[in-house]
Amino acid sequence: MELAELIIAMKKRRRQIQADSKPANPTPDSNIPSNNRPKYSEQLSIIEISELLPAITVAHDSTSSEMKLGSTSIASVAKRTRPSCEQDDYSQGTKIMRYSGPELPEDIWCHIHALLPLPDAARAGCVSREFLRSWRCHPNLTFSQETLGVKRTFSEKICGSDTLAWKFTKIVDQIMEKRAGIGVKIFKLEHCGSRIYTRHLKSWLQVAVNPGLEELVLSLPVVYDAKYYNFPCSLLFNGNGKSISYLNLKGCAFHPVAGLGCLRKLHLSRVHITGDELGCLLSNSLVLKELNLSQCNKITCLKIPCLLNQFNHLTVFGCKTLELIENKAPNLCTVRIDTTLVRLPFGDSLRVNNLEMLWAFEYNLVYYARADLPRIMPNLETLGISSAGEVLNTPIITAKFLHLKLLEICLSVAEGAFSPAYDYLSLAFFLDACPVLETFKLSVCQTRMKHDPVSGDSSLLRKMPGHHHASIKNVKIDGFCSAKSMIELTCHILDNATSLENLKLDPIYVGGYEHVDRLTVHEIGDCSPHTGQRMIREAHKAVLAIEKYIVGKVPPNVKLNIKKPCSQCHSVK
Repeated sequence: MELAELIIAMKKRRRQIQADSKPANPTPDSNIPSNNRPKYSEQLSIIEISELLPAITVAHDSTSSEMKLGSTSIASVAKRTRPSCEQDDYSQGTKIMRYSGPELPEDIWCHIHALLPLPDAARAGCVSREFLRSWRCHPNLTFSQETLGVKRTFSEKICGSDTLAWKFTKIVDQIMEKRAGIGVKIFKLEHCGSRIYTRHLKSWLQVAVNPGLEELVLSLPVVYDAKYYNFPCSLLFNGNGKSISYLNLKGCAFHPVAGLGCLRKLHLSRVHITGDELGCLLSNSLVLKELNLSQCNKITCLKIPCLLNQFNHLTVFGCKTLELIENKAPNLCTVRIDTTLVRLPFGDSLRVNNLEMLWAFEYNLVYYARADLPRIMPNLETLGISSAGEVLNTPIITAKFLHLKLLEICLSVAEGAFSPAYDYLSLAFFLDACPVLETFKLSVCQTRMKHDPVSGDSSLLRKMPGHHHASIKNVKIDGFCSAKSMIELTCHILDNATSLENLKLDPIYVGGYEHVDRLTVHEIGDCSPHTGQRMIREAHKAVLAIEKYIVGKVPPNVKLNIKKPCSQCHSVK
């Protein structure tokens, strides 16, 4: 096994560990673009790097050094290395003990060091000569309040003095002034404080933007009614930006005059850029695959040219002045948007097979999706909808989603009850329009329940004969309540989904967070987001309704999972 394979194996192990504890696939309950959500880091921690070292042995010959990996013990590695501690003399006469580590080729040290996050990389440079040399040419630079540990003192907080920006600037200056002429591959800067020292910022960018730069992330503070920092486009378009594959800008003005030949991902948030300027950039960035726009309020028309053959992912959120998306890219398959495609004409959408319509203030998105989407996007395979209210029940229409396999619907209201007049059972008409649907997820977020509660004998529940959902295998309802129409919808699915395998009912809305056992997470805090007493009482009523009306209808081949309220966090007071 080579070093690269060992590192890949360690990353896979970390992904598996994180997968066991991370939230389940989130329901479309947020209007936050995906690029702003927390992401898995490909960097290894200094502890994980240390786990690699005992497995590395080095065999030297006259022409090359061949690295071998095996089950070598720490002790045996130590015997083949030079003394583990050496003394470095400084001008002040002090002597600091430094750990030298295993005797590895310098390129291996640099490769290992490059995998460390910035704080760990700096710490490693303090204890190892090899890492110190590597630190001076560390290719990946990430500057933020967290990585640099910049904080305001107590007196500064009391006086309201904003010195964070100056502290941040001084630290970054000290690092960047030593990086001149040294290639940077990844440069990420999340500016803290409310003031931008533009002269310093430009000097950092002059050092960072070089012909070998692959990723550039610049996030600047957005101060109300303040002038936006004008990004120096000449740095990118004079040839130094030719290797950039990922560009992420926030809180600045950006006026491109050309394209970037290697650009694959472009994320712009609160950026002052016009539709024509963006069109110029897109038309000359022919390998672009992903575009994410958030709160870019200078764009009225977004034109995606037909030359972008690799373009497949578009996200648009909060662009208030946007009136038209003119898509001509032939292979666009994934769209995330915060409004309906009726209000925002889209252009060619026949190849789109993944659509998310997520907006906290848009009403009747479920109705619109059922009524119009089969015509606009007939090839959808996954569909996510987040609606703030449904005044109209799901309509009965002959057009179908012939390819839809995953349907996620989130009915969410920040305060109060979700549309009491809405008939949850009408969602059966949506299911009926999806002949190959395999997974259906419904989330209901509300702070009180005003639907008519279920009561009386089960024979009084409405039935909808003649509907057969032969492909549905998995159903999950998050925020399940005792509303009569929701009980009827669940019973309808049990009666008509002949291939059903799993039914999960959770009376507590958890916003995408899921844990196998709510009680096991009390060591670190509450088992789910805060739930008010009204909905806690409703959750207990929902469990009683499940036991009375649903449990007895579950076929033996269906696994029923009822997530009951937590006895500690969800007790009725």
